[in-house]
Amino acid sequence: MNKIEDFYDNQYEEWDRFNKHPVEFEITKRYLDSYIPNNSLDIIDIGGGPGRYSFYLASKGHRVTLLDLSKPLELENIRKKYDVVLLMGPLYHLVKEEDRRKALKGALDLLKDDGIIVASFISNYAPLQDSFRYFHLIGNETYDALKYINNGASDGTEGFTIAYFSSSEEARELMRSYGLKELVFAGVENILGCKEEELIKKPKEEIKKWIEVCF
Repeated sequence: MNKIEDFYDNQYEEWDRFNKHPVEFEITKRYLDSYIPNNSLDIIDIGGGPGRYSFYLASKGHRVTLLDLSKPLELENIRKKYDVVLLMGPLYHLVKEEDRRKALKGALDLLKDDGIIVASFISNYAPLQDSFRYFHLIGNETYDALKYINNGASDGTEGFTIAYFSSSEEARELMRSYGLKELVFAGVENILGCKEEELIKKPKEEIKKWIEVCF
C-alpha cells in the first residue's frame, strides 16, 4: 500500500484528474444522482482520495464522511451505519482476491440493511483502450495490450500504480457472492474514453451532448 500511497501523494494529481478525464466524472455523477435520493443521507466514501465525489454529494445536502490512506480511520472503530457506501477505489488496487473480499466485507458492515453500495472496478480491457488512446506499439517488448485480459494483476511498472483489472463477470460475481441486488452495472468511461483529448477541446454544450449519448 505504500507504493500506491506514494503514487497518489507524489506522482499523480488526483484532484485535477477529472479536468482531463471528464467522462468518468460526469457519467458517474449521473448514476449517483439516479440512484441516491436527493435528500439528506449519511454517506461514507472509502478510498475517495481528495474527495471529488464527497464534495459533490455534500453539495447535494448529504452528510459525507471521507476515508482515505492519507488520513486513515480504522473501520472497526466506526460504529454508525450509513445509507450509502462508496467503494470507488480500493477494489482495483487490491491484487489479491482475499484482500478485495476483506475490503468489500468491511464496507458492507458499515451499510444499512436497505442501503446502497457503489463499487468501482477497472476493466481488464482498460489497458487495451489506453492503447487505442495513445497508439502504443502492439506486441513490442515493453507493452502487450492483451495480457491483462488473462491476468489482471499489474505491478505498477506500466504507467499506473499497483492495480487489479477485473473482467465484468469476475466483478459481478464478487458483488453477488455477498447477496447484493444489482441496480446497475455501467461502464463510466465507455466508448468516449479514448477520445477525451479531442472531447475537452469542444464547446461545453457539445461536450454535454456527447456525455448524454454515452450515459
